[in-house]
Amino acid sequence: MSVKKFGVGQPLRRVEDHRLLTGGGRYTDDYTPEKSLYAVVLRSPHAHARFTIRDVEAARAMKGVRLVLTAADITHLGPVPCLAPMANADGSRNHVAHIPVLCEGVVKHVGDAVAFVVADSVERAKDGAEAIVVDYETLPQVSDMRAALRKGAPAVWPQQTDNVVFDAEMGDRAAVDAVFAKAARVTSIEIENNRLITNYMETRGAVGEYDAKAGFTLTTSSQGVHGIRDTLAGKILKIKPEKIRVLTGDVGGGFGTKTFCYREYPLVLEAAKRLRRPVKWTADRTDHFVADAHGRDNLAKAEVAMDAQGRFLAMRFDVIGNLGAYLSQYGPYIPYLGTTMLTGVYKTPVIHVRVRGVYTNTVPVDAYRGAGRPEAAYLLERLVDAAARETGIKPETLRRRNFIPPKAMPYKTPVGDRTYDTGDFDTHMTRALEAAEWDGIKDRVRASRKAGKLRGIGLATYIECTAWGSGEDVEIRLETDGTVTIFSGTQSNGQGHATAYAQFAAQHLDLDPAKIRVVQGDTALVATGNGTGGSRSIPVGGVSVHLAAQNLAEKLKRLASDALEASVEDLEIADGAVRVVGTDKRIGFTDLAKLPAATEAMRTGEGDFVPPDATYPNGTHVAEVEIDPETGVTRIVNYTICDDFGVAVNPLLLAGQVHGGVVQGIGQALLERTVYGEDGQLVTASFMDYCLPRADDVPFFSFETRNVPSTTNPLGIKGAGEAGSIGSCPAVINAVVDALDRAYGIRNIDMPATPQRIHAAIRAATLAAAE
Repeated sequence: MSVKKFGVGQPLRRVEDHRLLTGGGRYTDDYTPEKSLYAVVLRSPHAHARFTIRDVEAARAMKGVRLVLTAADITHLGPVPCLAPMANADGSRNHVAHIPVLCEGVVKHVGDAVAFVVADSVERAKDGAEAIVVDYETLPQVSDMRAALRKGAPAVWPQQTDNVVFDAEMGDRAAVDAVFAKAARVTSIEIENNRLITNYMETRGAVGEYDAKAGFTLTTSSQGVHGIRDTLAGKILKIKPEKIRVLTGDVGGGFGTKTFCYREYPLVLEAAKRLRRPVKWTADRTDHFVADAHGRDNLAKAEVAMDAQGRFLAMRFDVIGNLGAYLSQYGPYIPYLGTTMLTGVYKTPVIHVRVRGVYTNTVPVDAYRGAGRPEAAYLLERLVDAAARETGIKPETLRRRNFIPPKAMPYKTPVGDRTYDTGDFDTHMTRALEAAEWDGIKDRVRASRKAGKLRGIGLATYIECTAWGSGEDVEIRLETDGTVTIFSGTQSNGQGHATAYAQFAAQHLDLDPAKIRVVQGDTALVATGNGTGGSRSIPVGGVSVHLAAQNLAEKLKRLASDALEASVEDLEIADGAVRVVGTDKRIGFTDLAKLPAATEAMRTGEGDFVPPDATYPNGTHVAEVEIDPETGVTRIVNYTICDDFGVAVNPLLLAGQVHGGVVQGIGQALLERTVYGEDGQLVTASFMDYCLPRADDVPFFSFETRNVPSTTNPLGIKGAGEAGSIGSCPAVINAVVDALDRAYGIRNIDMPATPQRIHAAIRAATLAAAE
């Protein structure tokens, strides 16, 4: 691919930033149609309870209250469905708990939806909600997944008394057990992958409108309008998709959690239809904590069997995922998806995996940045580091000894039905270790000890799967003013699609990105789309833009051929014009678009790319930490990354994606702790108790790439949106364990490694040593 001024590979600054930074952004809450009404949701204060709404008429009679909906009022609406239920190992299926739009008689978690109140203002809607008299009879509840699996535990659902959502397996259990029985060495670990609450800057919101002829219009903050439309139409409202238009403007963060259809969306539409006025609902931060899907929350045991030299012979894993009280849209699939990547970067001959989902009386759990792959990488890389400590083999040496070599590509994994197309794991690990000055750690440890601090260093070498499954249809149209419009069914949540997609188009049209507009988030203007998730927007959506731009460039040359009296083969596109090669004879895009033959069809390029397989980005993260043993406070002093993303479309945007993912990983590793009390209350339900990473928690990053192009798309790109969150958690915790092990012999600590948890571990080790 040739280098263009604005094309692929150029570090262009984001074209959308000036608009966003100068107040030109248009988020869901910025949209308030004329005569809008405002809604709130009355939520359950209990984790599990029967309830009776004793009095709703007082609320309905209050000044300014226009509508109160309860379950009895919406029996015609279907539930918010789980679209990815998982089967058991024997093919059978357990109870699938879809999410009711409003609860009928029983609530299953704190924050469950009991009633929907619409009024002239938010304040009056809140007053109306407070006036609703609800009698609750609390029931036994279970919020801890260990407790949920115990015999006799309270059943979240009477249809599934053991609380097991699914119990699946991968791999040959007998073959793996036979290898373990004869192995020279075995290392095992048990770890927790902590529950996370997304906390994007922009909370969710929804505006519902209704027209008797056109149907419904929903404006909401999302990661893809078509999926929400189809779920609403086909599963909940039970109408034709063309009767719903879904719009998404600018989005202040998604991270997977805004992919899903939530119960407030059909509620604002139902209310708008009944009242014949727009109805607006905006989540406050408490709504977000108790009503938006949570992430992660796994318990796992992992074992590796090795020969005397530390070569991996077999692995086995037992993973349990807490799925909450209901099954969110893709909830059951997420822990299963993660386990398909437990081969990692290692040539382990045989692997067995057991993976279970569990019901608890908590907020449903679903995809959060990485969607199962961070959980898998964390489990595997913690296991490999534990094996290195137990065998006395250096962690980098043990990894090298077991890496899948480049010559083995394409490599078929023993579990998960994965085929890695490319990868050179030793190259990026070696470079990351060099950049991190890995071999000089002993000198830095001594310096820290003199200052009364502990120091440790840790690494993680990961691989993930991205951009698989459905394709994207893209159209690119030359407008009559000479500008270009791209129509794509993906959805930017802050990643910079307007810039990256303009670069794909500029590669073929040689046009300034300022003259290229990207249209997303409108089911009326964009015919199809699969949204943004799984790091697919560039390897799938971007490739489709590339193909559409290529197609448009060919059409424009054909249009220009007659005007310039030259054959198509003698024409080239440069500087927003078609010209005869080697001459100054040219026709600009504006004039070209006005030619009689320039019909809309001739001015529109089409691109449709369906990936034949996933892409497999991979890389190495190295974290170095310093710990104050008196307080337990951890400071990350150095952080080094060397990744393989196939091809860098825009190095600036790429670095931004990686940095953001690493910060989220640091938050999970050291700070973010979701706590449910014994009564099922979410204790950490505000920023008073839930700690997000701040600027002073994050170091400067050293980031570079050692790219090996993918073979599963024509541009060689590998997805990058989630990678930072995948390599970071194990690198940080391995560094923390290294520091604690050097000083106190502490070889395990769970996330988040908060000051309290580290201080308690140090105190326990000190007391044990004194006995």
